[in-house]
Amino acid sequence: MAILFLGIGIGMGYFKKNLYTVMKVPAFRLTDQNKKKITDKDMLGKVYLVEFFFSRCPTICPVMNTNMRAIEEEIDDSGFGIISISIDPEHDTPELLKEHAERIGVKSPNWHFLTGNRDYIGKLADQFNIYVGDKEDESESLNHSGMIALVDKDGNIRCRYNKDNMPILYYSGLNYEDPAGKTPKLAGKYHPDREILIEDIRKLLK
Repeated sequence: MAILFLGIGIGMGYFKKNLYTVMKVPAFRLTDQNKKKITDKDMLGKVYLVEFFFSRCPTICPVMNTNMRAIEEEIDDSGFGIISISIDPEHDTPELLKEHAERIGVKSPNWHFLTGNRDYIGKLADQFNIYVGDKEDESESLNHSGMIALVDKDGNIRCRYNKDNMPILYYSGLNYEDPAGKTPKLAGKYHPDREILIEDIRKLLK
């Protein structure tokens, strides 16, 4: 029995310390707020986050931006970056995205707000397995998930395990009205995934 419990304890420790490899990050090539082409290969050697958003979003995007800014402030490491891909590229030109970055107080040169062809971006979201609405459906085209991908220095999407030792796959960029992160709320004062993202980014930066 002692050996059994020891084995269980070792197994639980493994899941707490190690991050699951979800898949290789999809290849991408888009233009950032400084009119520079940014690709997945440019990000090799950095730990970074990937989100889909748009600058005039009135609901979850400001929340996600605020949480990303908090992470940027907390990490403050040249080996860390953020990729924010606009799903509204006809509106979100590089010039407008530069204004947006300045407005929200972005400091890091490694935070790239990317724009490009909408069909390409839609297919890219599918490859990431992060929901973005169908461009052809007016009621859905600007809908998107609040999920964030965590990418390691080798270009692998990584994640932690939940309490049942199952990989969570993606992290939430939203706020919640409860500490456990069960009920999303725009003005919620809890952001549990922001805290665990900071922990997991630090693991990957070591």
